[in-house]
Amino acid sequence: MSMTIPTRPDGRQAALFGLAAAGVYLMMIFVTLAHIEAVSGLRPFDMRPGGYSAELAHALITDLGPSGRRYYLTRQIPLDLVYPALMALTLVSLLKWLGSRDVSQRLVRLGTWLSIAAAIADYLENAGICVMILSWPDIPANTVLAASVASIVKSGLTTAAVLIVLLGAGLWAYKRIRTYA
Repeated sequence: MSMTIPTRPDGRQAALFGLAAAGVYLMMIFVTLAHIEAVSGLRPFDMRPGGYSAELAHALITDLGPSGRRYYLTRQIPLDLVYPALMALTLVSLLKWLGSRDVSQRLVRLGTWLSIAAAIADYLENAGICVMILSWPDIPANTVLAASVASIVKSGLTTAAVLIVLLGAGLWAYKRIRTYA
């Protein structure tokens, strides 16, 4: 006797993951990242899609002070360990839902890989931020460069993945409108 576990439709999964991701994102934007910016007077690493220099990284970590550095490691980083996975699961679920509605499987696969790669880049960025904070005051320039590159790559891949989802949704809507016309 084979027992299968029922799964939620992809659309429901996307909505649930999306709500969770939005909740974590809002918590980061309005609570942890806002606090980090208020303490340091500088935009946090997570809010710099274009990357940052070694001088800026050192200034931010220095200006945070001991309690701000501890806050970054114990409040912001834990949230940012949950968010990339939730974002990727949201996008992948949306892509699966679109794929089940006659959107190109090639587009679905591309968007899936971009979503996963964006999450990996976000985790690499987080690792770099942790190493920079823990290395203060002697922050290795290579660590700053690696974290900065990860930030840039994360931003680009996330943007590309979201654009693929929007393109897929647009194609799906166009097909539906054409069918009814």
